[in-house]
Amino acid sequence: MRKVTALTLIAAAFSLLIVPLASAQADYPNRAITMVVPFAAGGATDVIARIVAEGMSRQLGKPIVIENVAGAGGTIGSIRVMRAAPDGYTLLTGHMGTHASSYALYEKRKYDPRTDFEPIGLMASAPIVVFGRKDLPATTFKEFIGLMKEKGPDFKVGHSGVGSNAHLTCTLLNALVGTKPTEIPYRGNGPLMNDLLAGAIDYSCDQVITVAPQVSSGTIKAFVVASSQRAKVLPDTATSEESGLKAYQADAWTALFSPKGLPGDISTKIHAAYAKAMADPDTIGRLEKLGAVAPAPAQQSQAYLRDLVASDVDRWTKVITDAHISIAD
Repeated sequence: MRKVTALTLIAAAFSLLIVPLASAQADYPNRAITMVVPFAAGGATDVIARIVAEGMSRQLGKPIVIENVAGAGGTIGSIRVMRAAPDGYTLLTGHMGTHASSYALYEKRKYDPRTDFEPIGLMASAPIVVFGRKDLPATTFKEFIGLMKEKGPDFKVGHSGVGSNAHLTCTLLNALVGTKPTEIPYRGNGPLMNDLLAGAIDYSCDQVITVAPQVSSGTIKAFVVASSQRAKVLPDTATSEESGLKAYQADAWTALFSPKGLPGDISTKIHAAYAKAMADPDTIGRLEKLGAVAPAPAQQSQAYLRDLVASDVDRWTKVITDAHISIAD
């Protein structure tokens, strides 16, 4: 009798724990959601996150608060979200750097982007543009490649830090062309642009969102878009496929993640809000105005993002390993 009573009490206590959990999931969300952007405010990743968060907030009926947690190439903010409770109230904006190249870059890996996060969906992608100072004696991409080969180490390439999108996509280009220019690292895009305009460096690579305004104003030259389709904001710039270097394809993608272990019903609600936001003409229009490309419906599934992360980890690991790039931390 005592045994039966004890089992009954245990079952009752367990049910008291389950009911609040089930109730919390059923009425999700009942408070504000935090979306961590692992970079400083004002950059391309931050702007994209704010556009998509605004659209999702309208769908969920609760505010989504952006929290910028910068440092270590975006890995500090990513680790914070990885360790957060998987309750749907902490989300992460990640990108090609935090969820692909970081795996091979850091000697002491803090996380595996393929297994330590729950993929929600792709937010946007922006093709990489190869650009240079306006007085370079080259107009086409073929002429630019000829100049790279002619100058060799006398040609100076700037990038915004080891492991940045600019660094890795320029490294990929150099490997494909077979040249070894002199690398000049900078702490951010601002100082890099200042030196490019002053003629201290010759070229760089970055996503179209960052480059388009300067190209349009004529202060720098764009030589190629690393894509099979021309960028709407740079319609006169040829693609790498058109220019004879089809292998040079690179997108700076941005995506939404949550901590691993997110309950299925909450994951479904978040993804539904995300999908509706991505179908909103206002969201699409604002992303396109930046130069970003909103994902097509077929690119919005969680499975698509999971596969994208896995394939990009493999791709950039090879580029990084072949170039002997690493970051000691």
